[in-house]
Amino acid sequence: MNIEPIAHIENDFKEKFGIPRQSGIVELNSRIVFEPQYCDKNALRGLSEFTHIWLIWGFSEANVSGFSPTVRPPRLGGNVRKGVFATRSPFRPNSLGLSAVKIVEICEDCSIIVSGADLMNKTPVYDIKPYLRYTDSIPEASNGWAEEFIGKTSKVDFPKELLLKIPEEKRKGLIQALSQDPRPQYQDAPERVYTMSFGEQQISFRIENNAVIVVDVTEG
Repeated sequence: MNIEPIAHIENDFKEKFGIPRQSGIVELNSRIVFEPQYCDKNALRGLSEFTHIWLIWGFSEANVSGFSPTVRPPRLGGNVRKGVFATRSPFRPNSLGLSAVKIVEICEDCSIIVSGADLMNKTPVYDIKPYLRYTDSIPEASNGWAEEFIGKTSKVDFPKELLLKIPEEKRKGLIQALSQDPRPQYQDAPERVYTMSFGEQQISFRIENNAVIVVDVTEG
């Protein structure tokens, strides 16, 4: 089966580094922009009755060569192997991702603004389906080896003079993204400064005693 993108995402995450690791944990808006042949309001008829949607999308930056039955999740330090089908790694037989996001607005130009996407800017979207609470939510489900990471965040020290350089409506979401500690878990060098691309700005930070310390915000 050949599939083609029906849309793509537009947001402030222009590089893989810093993208939220899961959907719904960072309150930043993204825009779903449909390809011309799919930009038809009739295709969205009834969607405003739902609050959330599923996005089926492609890991466009994943370089997959052949099949590997195991991967090394960064959350486990990069040195523990798990079966590929027991992870959400982008390195899988078919590089497809699945994310639940909140509908913020269905626009007149046929685009959709959503909150909570864990996709990089320009990521291709292959399908959209409504989220159904009565069947898609399973509160008693086990989270397996990922259980220990639920709700795990770092304190963020963002100096006021640097935070003021960020558009006000994006500050909360950026702090949430930083609180997830974007580094691979196997990197633990307090003196190292990391740089994360966010919109038209570069956010430089370091990690010390489980705290994210922002040291600079520059343009470009």
